[in-house]
Amino acid sequence: MIIGKVVGSVVSTRKCDNLVGNKFMVIEPLPSMRVSSRIVAIDKIGAGIGEFVLVAQGSAARVGCDMEHAPVDAAIVGILDEGQNLK
Repeated sequence: MIIGKVVGSVVSTRKCDNLVGNKFMVIEPLPSMRVSSRIVAIDKIGAGIGEFVLVAQGSAARVGCDMEHAPVDAAIVGILDEGQNLK
C-alpha cells in the first residue's frame, strides 16, 4: 500500500460501464513511499482534497473496492486520521 495526499480529482464523462458513478482522485505519494509520480485512484469511501489516504494497487485495489471485474489499478481504501511524518 501507498500513503499519499489527495491533491485533486479527475472527471471522465465517458468510461467503461462498470466505472460509471465512481469518483477518481489524484494522489501525491509521500516522498518516503519512493513512488515517483502521482497516481489516479478510484475513491469509494469519500476522501477529500487535502486528506492523507491509504491506496492499494493492482489486484488488491479491485478486491478492496469490491470491483473484481473493473479496470481498476489503484483504490483509496482508507483515510488516515493521524500518523508520523505525514507532512
